[in-house]
Amino acid sequence: MKILILGDVMGLSGRKVLKQNLTSIIKNNEIDFSIINGENAANDGKGITKEIAEEFFSLGIDVITSGNHIWDKLETAKYIDQEHRLLRPANLAQGSPGKGFGIYLSKNRRYKIGVINLMGNVFMKKTEDVFETAKNICKKIILKKNVDFSVVDFHGEITSEKMAIGHFFDGASTCVVGTHTHVPTADTRILDKGTAYQTDIGMCGDYNSVIGMNKENSLKKFLKDKTAIKHFPSEGTGTLSGIIVEANDQTGLANKVSRLIKGGVLET
Repeated sequence: MKILILGDVMGLSGRKVLKQNLTSIIKNNEIDFSIINGENAANDGKGITKEIAEEFFSLGIDVITSGNHIWDKLETAKYIDQEHRLLRPANLAQGSPGKGFGIYLSKNRRYKIGVINLMGNVFMKKTEDVFETAKNICKKIILKKNVDFSVVDFHGEITSEKMAIGHFFDGASTCVVGTHTHVPTADTRILDKGTAYQTDIGMCGDYNSVIGMNKENSLKKFLKDKTAIKHFPSEGTGTLSGIIVEANDQTGLANKVSRLIKGGVLET
């Protein structure tokens, strides 16, 4: 079983590099299931639209996760109630539209994959306690009982909170990845009990930027230059950033995890 997980799609450059490369990546790596964080995929880098989400599905993405920008486009609240493959953080306020986790079939319809979307509590929008939410979800998404494999996307600001949630799910999930900070970390590994982990899998977008935003304008912002305008995405050549997890059919845990860096300034 091979699972592809890609980081936050950042604006037009992220969508372009995804469109150019995803089909071949899925084919060449024999990917059975693919997940992408789409919360920055709109042209202005904030939110996702129905049109963009459906383009991702048409390219081969199986589930789209999100984070603090999920409601930045008004249409999303209605669309997410209709499209179960688009997730929002499970620990948003009770009564929020959509769902924070789900169970899906692999591309060959042989396996059940649980996908869990969580958002950190530290330096993020107000949410319910993420660890309490995680404990409750663990009673519903049980590895090798009601799912064959499971993936957690933890959308958070600080590394310690991401690492803690990784250890919390160790042995109970195939993989835990961090998203949101748009910079891939170098700690890709398998934890003690068999869960693949990376603190942040980076973004899909133009890295010749400031976390995906135009670098010249971002510098003006930091320098308090009065000519600075509202942040907008950089639209140079994008990089796809994420991981591929090879999982054990018997245990549902990870045998191998590899970083994926394709295109743009980060590719070596």
